[in-house]
Amino acid sequence: MSRLGPVITLAAGAVLAVGLGVASITATPAAENAAADNVASSPSADEGAQEGTGADASAAPSPSPTRTEPKKIAKADYGGRVKGNGALIAISIRNGKAVAYFCDGRSEAWFKGTESSGELQLSGLASAKSKVTAELGGGRAKGWVSVAGKRWNFTAPTVVKPSGLYRATAIVRGAKFRAGWIVIKDANGRSYQVGAAFAGEEQYDVPQLDSEQPTAPVTVEDTTVYPKDVDGFIEEMQ
Repeated sequence: MSRLGPVITLAAGAVLAVGLGVASITATPAAENAAADNVASSPSADEGAQEGTGADASAAPSPSPTRTEPKKIAKADYGGRVKGNGALIAISIRNGKAVAYFCDGRSEAWFKGTESSGELQLSGLASAKSKVTAELGGGRAKGWVSVAGKRWNFTAPTVVKPSGLYRATAIVRGAKFRAGWIVIKDANGRSYQVGAAFAGEEQYDVPQLDSEQPTAPVTVEDTTVYPKDVDGFIEEMQ
């Protein structure tokens, strides 16, 4: 019995040593595999930089298109005859705002509206059914005018003062007086004009304007009336 004791002890030690060796061999590959997995799952610095650059590029806003405002005429005046009835028409534009006057000495019509990119669209003050439509260019306004259900064409070249539109208002015999004139001075220096005047619903004989100074005062039924050129009333009519 005394001889078997050391043998058993040595055998047990050998078995324990073998077991520890196997455990060590088994654990080492597992740790290495875990480390390899961690390396594979972590992105490299270069990859992170590339991904960041792509995100920044996709997030950059694209420039919005620039909106172009339509061109407007700062100042222009036109005047000429209406084809088919002998009336005159005058048009004035100031910074895109426009007024026009049609008159044949018996009937009249005032218009207002706008100009944009060389296109003129005006509606009548007394009746929205009355219209003036024209294209502007080449030193003229070319289009048509409709009044009281009738329509005529016109071509009106540009004019300079004293040619153009004139208007006056006053109180005459207790009634509101209004008058309008178109003055045209042709290339030969000859002037002609047409106009109409009313006090309430009553039509008056329209006084003649001084062709060289159309804003000079005129007299209507012992009342002094002061005509204005278009710059003096275009804002009032808008």
